[in-house]
Amino acid sequence: MMNDTLSKALNDQMNFEFYSAHVYLAIAAYCSGESLDGFANFFIVQAEEERFHAMKIYKFLNDRGKRATLAGMDTPDNDYSSILEAFEHAYAHEQEVTKRIYSLSDIAMNDREHATIQFLKWFIDEQVEEEAMFDSIINKLKRIDKDSNAFFMLDNEFAQRVFTPPTA
Repeated sequence: MMNDTLSKALNDQMNFEFYSAHVYLAIAAYCSGESLDGFANFFIVQAEEERFHAMKIYKFLNDRGKRATLAGMDTPDNDYSSILEAFEHAYAHEQEVTKRIYSLSDIAMNDREHATIQFLKWFIDEQVEEEAMFDSIINKLKRIDKDSNAFFMLDNEFAQRVFTPPTA
């Protein structure tokens, strides 16, 4: 049976995932304001993914007989000096998410709460992908620097991105 400490920690993470969606929508708004619609789409899709993560935790809590509780959230950063800075901010945010997921896993392991350990494995794998993706994009942005053609191509590539919820 899941104890109250783990239940609270999962609720905190669920709320942080909703906050993550808020962070990415704020970055999308910055991109839209800079007429970078492909980059805006990238972050809108990222926000959808974060809401999916939050709802995954919501459902898990309910399935385990615990109540999901929503909390307020801080105002995210809304202004950036460049698209590179926006992606660096997003990467740092994902690194924070990873730390939080690891902490949740530690709590679940200490409690020998095997269902939660198994549940969190999906999030750990997801964070490896998230961090690798942002790191790769940052490296691309640094390489293209002032090359407007390459930047335009990347913006067009991101305009094609869609969110498809995982089936498993």
